[in-house]
Amino acid sequence: MNMMLKSMREATPQDGVFDSEQTRMFTGMLDQQLAQSVASRGVGLADLMVKQLGGAFGYGAAGLQQQSSPATQINRTSALTSAYSENMQRDFVRRLTPDAVHASRETGVPASLMLGQAALESGWGQREILMPDGSSSYNLFGVKAGDNWGGKVVEVTTTEYRSGVPCKQVEKFRAYGSYAEAFSDYASLLRDNPRYARVLQAGQASPEAAYALQRAGYATDPGYADKLIRVMRAINALG
Repeated sequence: MNMMLKSMREATPQDGVFDSEQTRMFTGMLDQQLAQSVASRGVGLADLMVKQLGGAFGYGAAGLQQQSSPATQINRTSALTSAYSENMQRDFVRRLTPDAVHASRETGVPASLMLGQAALESGWGQREILMPDGSSSYNLFGVKAGDNWGGKVVEVTTTEYRSGVPCKQVEKFRAYGSYAEAFSDYASLLRDNPRYARVLQAGQASPEAAYALQRAGYATDPGYADKLIRVMRAINALG
């Protein structure tokens, strides 16, 4: 169980707006306790895996138990975990694609770019910015609340880069009433701000749009564009 949780964490981006070494440490401690608690009660996972893999490799449960070495079983567990992560990513894209497409039609911002940023900033929806009561702020893009923002805000600790060096600081972020509102506001931000003009000019050329976004100063992470391109390619691979 601990291996599955660890693999799931590693399969998601680790550079969200409020990700840090401290949060990763406590997340690891939480996963260990969760794994111990679940394993102590038993969930029937071993029997399920034996049945599933036995059918996949052409022999029954008894044959699988006799033929599988510990290393082979670990590899197959990792394969199942990767499949789980892919399903999680596919569900994220399926749920948010309609909002991304609608915002794209209104503003001309590529839907693939917005989906990629939403996945990168929120860890495929697993590390959303939460309100003090634990509810979602629906801010998938890490959009900060400037002086001209009149809506709700939420304060969180985030990582910023100064001269290439990461540092922690508390920032105010916008809070929305829905994911559709978040996509619409983010797309309008890119459309209405002159410094993002080259992002729109790039159109559906997603890699160039990602680099234009970084050059415009959207994020302080020097590797932001490359990370965004990798996420967009992962989305395209999902079909």
